[in-house]
Amino acid sequence: MKTNWGAAFQIAAVYVGTVVGAGFATGREIVEFFSRFGLFGLIGVFMAGYILTYMGAKLMRIAASIGARSYEEMNEHLFGKFFGRIINIVMLFMLLGVCAVMLSGAGAVFEEQLGLTKSIGIFVTIGLSLAVMFVGLKGVFAVNIVVVPMMILFSLIMFFLSVKLPGFVEQVVFLPYAEDGWKAVIGPFSYTALNLSLAQAVLVPVAAEIKDDSTVKWGGILGGIALTLILLSSHLTLIMLPGFETFEIPMAVIMKQLASGLYWIFVLIVYGEIFTSVIGNIFGLERQIQKYIKLPSLLVVALLFVICYFISLIDYGTLLSVLYPVFGYISLIFIVLLWMKPVDIPK
Repeated sequence: MKTNWGAAFQIAAVYVGTVVGAGFATGREIVEFFSRFGLFGLIGVFMAGYILTYMGAKLMRIAASIGARSYEEMNEHLFGKFFGRIINIVMLFMLLGVCAVMLSGAGAVFEEQLGLTKSIGIFVTIGLSLAVMFVGLKGVFAVNIVVVPMMILFSLIMFFLSVKLPGFVEQVVFLPYAEDGWKAVIGPFSYTALNLSLAQAVLVPVAAEIKDDSTVKWGGILGGIALTLILLSSHLTLIMLPGFETFEIPMAVIMKQLASGLYWIFVLIVYGEIFTSVIGNIFGLERQIQKYIKLPSLLVVALLFVICYFISLIDYGTLLSVLYPVFGYISLIFIVLLWMKPVDIPK
């Protein structure tokens, strides 16, 4: 069967849109895992890009080959029934934590960039999310087709503007002191493990629906290349911002300094990425909880948002720097088993 390139590009857009959430779009996640380690961070970016490309494609190819309709089925295929169920429960809490980080990120956009309170940003995001949950998720995937190319374009614009700044090469090869410098070695693996294990909630059912191995494979490869491009350009941009570790949304700060005319469009794109990630996480959580407890969907979603709201009141930067690395280490076993598992293509 020939590759359906239209479907492959759609898969790639969904892949990028799923991974590029609050931490990625704002730059905080890239700072935490890569940029603060200087040259070692740059090496880590290339390693992470390769893993995202190869493993992302493999994840979706396995999902398509076994016809997995949910990440629960995928985890049971990788870990076995008993351990798969344990991992699914752990992932439920991880998705809950990440959703809280997303909401906190949305609040940080309103607070740092719009001068409004964090709570207003969180409540607006919850309100919009509930509205979309009523309408359905097709619109969220449609948003990714628009937002993802815009995110790539803006990342490249900022990269080209950063290259022109004095001392660019010196900053690229600079090796700053970090007390937890050992994290630069494990960072690319924990970062990709975290993102791929959480992206399952969206990628597995999408791949199973497409079915065609070639289309799914190229969707994963194109998505991985796009993610590498955004990751690399974002890292090379962030290192040019003095004190980048002190900002909640460093990418927006750089955009304001380098291309103020595009600043508000960029803030809107960042918020769009956060918003689609919130919806995707809540949708995945709601479907998983319904398997254990039969309750009205609206009640489950409302309870999830209440829990996420209280967690999200913690400072966004603190929340991300604590939860993401921990979740990344938990996810390492997932990436190892995914690497070991063969892709059995039906004849």
